Amino acid sequence: MEISKLSTTLVVLMALAITHSSLAQNLPKDIVIVHNKARAEVGAPLPPLRWNDTLAKYAHNYASTRLAECKLVHSDSPYGENLAMGYGEFSAVDAVNLWVGEKPNYDYASNSCKDGMCGHYTQVVWKNTLQVGCARLKCANGEAWFVSCNYYPPGNYIGEKPY
Repeated sequence: MEISKLSTTLVVLMALAITHSSLAQNLPKDIVIVHNKARAEVGAPLPPLRWNDTLAKYAHNYASTRLAECKLVHSDSPYGENLAMGYGEFSAVDAVNLWVGEKPNYDYASNSCKDGMCGHYTQVVWKNTLQVGCARLKCANGEAWFVSCNYYPPGNYIGEKPY
């Protein structure tokens, strides 16, 4: 291969890698693995989630509108949605682990949160959800990271159990 073609190919691959990492920092497979691990641990057969680029693009576009004030405000989209904010090297996988960390707050028998929040967790393990897409963007303050994951079909319907 000619050097100019090789250089062009490397620049394109680097641009793709930079664009891809800005969408979620972690590889989509890493984000899906963490979700599916939590889903496997519920003791009920749940379908594994798959990455969806449309959901990731939606998450990216919405997160980009929240960067000025960097407040966790839901988008009111037709998708399920989990939001998180963190500092330092806070990644999308870190955000998923925060949501999964709500598991002890969820009481299956009463289908409610016994202490604190659990709705992010129940979205992660929602039985009918099949796809996920996430984005991670730096807030305008230059310190915080805004992470958004969107889910299809959405979950967390009042009166329904997640699994």
